[in-house]
Amino acid sequence: MSTPHSVTRVLGLGLTPGKMRGLQRISNANGTLTMVATDQNSSMMSMMKKATGKEPTFAEIADAKVMLSRALAPHCSGLLVDGYYGYWSTVAAQAVPSSTGLLIRVEKSGAAKNKAGAPCGEVEQGWGVHKIKRCGADAVKLLAQFEPEEFDSAEHNFEFTRKMYEDCIAHDILFLLEPIHFAYNGEDDKSKTKLDRKATTVIDSARILSRLCDIYKSEFPGTPGVESDAQLTDNLKRLNDACEKPWVLLSAGVDYDQYKKQVEMAMKAGASGILGGRAFWKEFFTYTNPAERQKFAETECVKRVTEIDAIVKQGTPWFKKYGYSMEDLHTLRAAEGWHARYAGGTAVASGPTKVDPNAVY
Repeated sequence: MSTPHSVTRVLGLGLTPGKMRGLQRISNANGTLTMVATDQNSSMMSMMKKATGKEPTFAEIADAKVMLSRALAPHCSGLLVDGYYGYWSTVAAQAVPSSTGLLIRVEKSGAAKNKAGAPCGEVEQGWGVHKIKRCGADAVKLLAQFEPEEFDSAEHNFEFTRKMYEDCIAHDILFLLEPIHFAYNGEDDKSKTKLDRKATTVIDSARILSRLCDIYKSEFPGTPGVESDAQLTDNLKRLNDACEKPWVLLSAGVDYDQYKKQVEMAMKAGASGILGGRAFWKEFFTYTNPAERQKFAETECVKRVTEIDAIVKQGTPWFKKYGYSMEDLHTLRAAEGWHARYAGGTAVASGPTKVDPNAVY
């Protein structure tokens, strides 16, 4: 039998009981992460409106999210949903199996912008980390739009991120952070200045923010077709070096074939998995007939998630980023009285507990 080691080894890394359990819940058995996102409210609503010619109702959006979740949740390690439309309907409808972890986003869609046109994040009204923990989710996800050289929003969103990170520590729930670069000072998404700085922004953001989370969700550090594969590979290596915590790759709405190539490159560079959304399911919303939507979700969407899952499982387990193997984790043990000390409690005297032979425990 292996020599036991103290849990202080992981406590010193910020992996408290709730966070460790959250990691277990959203991971594959080998410590990689295959996660699917269905929390993109604005883009879903736009796609539904384009397909049907009318504004979707609350019920129609909730139904679409439940349908996607039911089809894809059995094939991923974690499912990201929103609180407003997705979580309660998805859980109540029994759309997610017990083997799949659940993450909930905390941020509001469409945050206010400053004079430079830079978004300043805020929590969804009526929502928060405490409610996400209370309703049984395994992790909190925060999208924090971040451009280090746009000073005003950078300071605001850094502080917003820090506050959410500290809230998650207080409630002992896993925290996944998703920084996104953006256009400002009159740019649009196709502006050369924005494209030119993307890799630098993505890597610098990881260097600044990755310490303020448990899992870091990154954009692809560069633009395929603009930079060579050799340059993109180097960018990914620098991103991996910059990340202090395990990182996963988002999809940013690119087409599936492009995302698949990006995932392959990211796994080779040290990523621990993915958290992708539209690359898996965006065509789902081009169908107006629910039966056709369901067929697409249960065939093409499932096929895509399954293919990516096989690639992800060749990636770096989350615990390796912390310097551990699964065998190392198997040796961890807590000291007697940990439950009393947990969450700021008072230590109790150690020693064997007296057992009443007539009591039922």
